Amino acid sequence: MRNVNAKSILTATSGFLADGFTHTLNPYSGCAFGQQTALGQGCPFCYVRRSPAGLFGPAPWGEWVTVKQNAPELLEQELGRLRRRGKPIRIFMSSSTDPFQAAERTAQVSRRCLEVLVAHPPDFLVVQTRSLLVRQVLPLLRQFGDRVMLSLTLETDREDVRRLFTPTSPPVAARLKLAGEFRAAGVPVQVAVSPVLPHDAERFATMLAASADRVVVDTLFDGDGAGGARSEGLGMRGMFERLGFGAWYSRESHLPLLEALRQRMGEERVFYSCEGFNSLPSVK
Repeated sequence: MRNVNAKSILTATSGFLADGFTHTLNPYSGCAFGQQTALGQGCPFCYVRRSPAGLFGPAPWGEWVTVKQNAPELLEQELGRLRRRGKPIRIFMSSSTDPFQAAERTAQVSRRCLEVLVAHPPDFLVVQTRSLLVRQVLPLLRQFGDRVMLSLTLETDREDVRRLFTPTSPPVAARLKLAGEFRAAGVPVQVAVSPVLPHDAERFATMLAASADRVVVDTLFDGDGAGGARSEGLGMRGMFERLGFGAWYSRESHLPLLEALRQRMGEERVFYSCEGFNSLPSVK
């Protein structure tokens, strides 16, 4: 982990986020959820591994984290400039890192950015994470009222699958419990099943219907930003086959879950791929 002074902190959106958000906010570069452990590599499917940051970083992806220590100060300045220009501000936090990975325990950059955002509220804010550390900022997120949503990644209902594909991530039950806590506190929760990993569709849909305000289902094909090419480059086909899940590496494997969710939650609360992030009512 190293500290740097960034030159800017808000990045104009492009790609799948551009229809719903104006800026992304990444308090860190790199992501420790992607590290190699004795149990396996964390999040081996992450599309950022095939981006310039993942391919040309200072070490293999998952083994380094850069803390943008001046992010809160930059954020306050950049928000001020946008407001003076009368520009809309719809922020996705974060697009290429997890804002509540382990580095946040000591660096607290994401918390300080949220404190700035509370003082200078954007039109809308989505906090995207898989980390239980986000629980520490629940009181801050409540202050945004209807201008915020927690988007929590959960790829499967099966703990054995979670350990195989995302051994560095919190257990399934812990993330579902976290979602319930945020909803009970009045913070809307979206669960991002991104990407869909092997699961029991009926059971998973029942769990999500009880835990989330809305659900986005995404795949290794439409969710990798390259029509599946990045997933192929990351060796996902071979990994699925080695683990005995070859049939799940399919463009249709998400359909039973999508249908089960719509039966329980209704069409208006269940979305596929990028439409989910770009259809938030307050983002319009």
